[in-house]
Amino acid sequence: MAKILLVEDDRFLSKMYVDKMSREDGFEVEAVELGEEALKRIEKFSPDLILLDIILPDINGVQVLKRIRSNEKTAGIPVLMLTNLNEKDYINEALSLGAKGYLIKAHFTPNEVVDKVRHILRSVNS
Repeated sequence: MAKILLVEDDRFLSKMYVDKMSREDGFEVEAVELGEEALKRIEKFSPDLILLDIILPDINGVQVLKRIRSNEKTAGIPVLMLTNLNEKDYINEALSLGAKGYLIKAHFTPNEVVDKVRHILRSVNS
């Protein structure tokens, strides 16, 4: 069972993605709303993939990604940016830090997000 951590501060979107992915076969999903909370949860939950928003109430998702990459225990976890922030600087920085993709929420259905998650998990495990 693939463990997925969703870092999303919009409760409606968080619930929607968690419900969608929880109904999928083979996914165990947890969600947190804050970047600092995500960093603590990663240590305990050991996710196979992280879906990470950029705009968060405490620290932004790029800062979270930097800290994930700087910790040898978490550096190898695939991270998929899932955000509505469509700014080249953020996209380039996230990708340069090793994000496996950068999805603009408004441009992808939950089914398409699940497909992308499955694709990343397959590529990492093959």
